Amino acid sequence: MKKLIKNGTIVTAADTYAADILIENEKITAIGKNLNADGAEMIDAAGAYVFPGGIDPHTHLEMPFGGTVTKDDFETGTIAAAFGGTTTVIDFCLTDKGKPLKNAIQTWHNKSKDKAVIDYGFHLMISEMNEQVLQEIPSVIEEEGISSFKVFMAYKHVFQADDETLFRTLITSKEHGALVMVHAENGDVIDYLTKKALEEGNTEPIYHALTRPPEIEGEATGRAAQLAGLANSQLYVVHVSCQDAVERIIEARNKGFDIWGETCPQYLVLDQSYLEKPNFEGAKYVWSPPLREKRHQEVLWNALKNGQLQTIGSDQCSFDFKGQKDLGKDDFTKIPNGGPIIEDRMSILFSEGVKKGRISLNQFVDITSTRSAKLFGLFPQKGTIAIGSDADIVIFDPAIERTISAETHHMAVDYNAFEGMKVTGEPVSVLSKGKFVIREKQFVGEPGSGQFLKRAKYGSAETLGKKEELSV
Repeated sequence: MKKLIKNGTIVTAADTYAADILIENEKITAIGKNLNADGAEMIDAAGAYVFPGGIDPHTHLEMPFGGTVTKDDFETGTIAAAFGGTTTVIDFCLTDKGKPLKNAIQTWHNKSKDKAVIDYGFHLMISEMNEQVLQEIPSVIEEEGISSFKVFMAYKHVFQADDETLFRTLITSKEHGALVMVHAENGDVIDYLTKKALEEGNTEPIYHALTRPPEIEGEATGRAAQLAGLANSQLYVVHVSCQDAVERIIEARNKGFDIWGETCPQYLVLDQSYLEKPNFEGAKYVWSPPLREKRHQEVLWNALKNGQLQTIGSDQCSFDFKGQKDLGKDDFTKIPNGGPIIEDRMSILFSEGVKKGRISLNQFVDITSTRSAKLFGLFPQKGTIAIGSDADIVIFDPAIERTISAETHHMAVDYNAFEGMKVTGEPVSVLSKGKFVIREKQFVGEPGSGQFLKRAKYGSAETLGKKEELSV
């Protein structure tokens, strides 16, 4: 059935204007003033912004970690994402050393089958580089439509890869058109510091932060950037949390390196003191990189404003406080790393960013949607409101005030990291490919309606607008 969205203010990464949107067969087919579509369902967006659906480039749904599994799967996780205005997620697919990459991809297809309520894609972890992996990579990109690979520089003895693996991944990805992502922390130094802390009897959650200082993130970010420059390849640094890492990214981009940075809502509004909460409450805020001292927040906001960081991911990785986080009651290294963020990603960026004048409306759309679509091979199918694009649309009321709480969120986890935080602005209705998933703040979607997205190869620097950004 045709739909006509009327009376709203359309906001893209480039423009803000009043117009109607006609939707037919999952696509946007017309944009203009006073559109008349006989037989179309009318949707009144008066007083609301009309955004392209959010793209969350960083989620961990039904992911095993530390002897347990994240609480939110592809059903509950994507429902919560939709309530928050996100219509596409890209999840991380973990691999096993010595086994074909396609085994891991199939495992993630099995996890997501008949569950997702919005569209989704996969990033693929690379933990080793050998002839078998080298032979598989072209078909992973061409046939599977997975054009981004993640290398962990942290989690020694679990996920961490060595520098040779990172460097060879960068070279191979340059050759075949993939974007390399890094979790940039020095895992070897972290391993030493955590052992030392435990030997000294320091077991509380705050030591998770104290054993992963910002210098370690800065060092790894700089090392990854230098290797990317040497390989003449492309690099995306996930969950940037501190000034040290931002400075390394700026230095690399000023040298002309093809490097991009992502931060997350938690680093913009929460700080290291949360890990010191009494009664083990600090465990709720254990994730990696850890929360930083408050002074790092303005650095991150300024980096978003100035285009030195380009995207915001949730790093959704939810574990219950009771029954999962408390596995580390007597040893902070056993606290499962991660938090429930997916639902509040866009509201927090709008409330703390746009409403407080830190970023513009158009930057908000670029950071939450358009830039990820371009970086990860989804543009212009996703990430914008344009004729021919998927009708992934958020009708967003900028005036609604609400208090974030576990009592009202839609994630399958027993706490909310932003409990009690007041935000202004909320999605009212969300459409995925022209069908309502959220209508007037009620879920009306269908598990399994979300489709796996085969993504295009990584684009050229010119296509991605890098030259313009470097001149800012």
